[in-house]
Amino acid sequence: MTEFRLVESKEIVMGKLGHGCDLLEELTNITTERCVKLGRIEAIGAVQKARIGFYNQKTRIYQYYSFDYPLEITKLSGNISLKDGKPFVHAHIILSDESGKSFGGHLASGTVVFACEFMLEAFDGPAFNRCFDEDTGLPLWSKLMDS
Repeated sequence: MTEFRLVESKEIVMGKLGHGCDLLEELTNITTERCVKLGRIEAIGAVQKARIGFYNQKTRIYQYYSFDYPLEITKLSGNISLKDGKPFVHAHIILSDESGKSFGGHLASGTVVFACEFMLEAFDGPAFNRCFDEDTGLPLWSKLMDS
């Protein structure tokens, strides 16, 4: 069943991440420091190396791929919700190499920033909480409909 809820923008934060930091960890730190429980995130820039994941729907296990060379962030898009009561950044990323070949997947820890500009939009209202979903084996948003 499709579930949704209307949300309204609360604040927008724009900035740049530090050279050499872990992309996912730093985005998570910012959401935690700003107490963002519900939001979206975007970013562009470049990484020194990357680690991305693909969720195997049959085995219900993430497969991770590492790239130990510089790549451009052509698009990072994601959301912020709560998982186990803490802010959780769920982001997907598209990266391109020097020949223009692209790679994409689930952003994972181990992606090291060369340069990165981000935009975080926080929303007002109750947080979306992630709970185990039997159909997919993933921690997905649960009970979104207004009462």
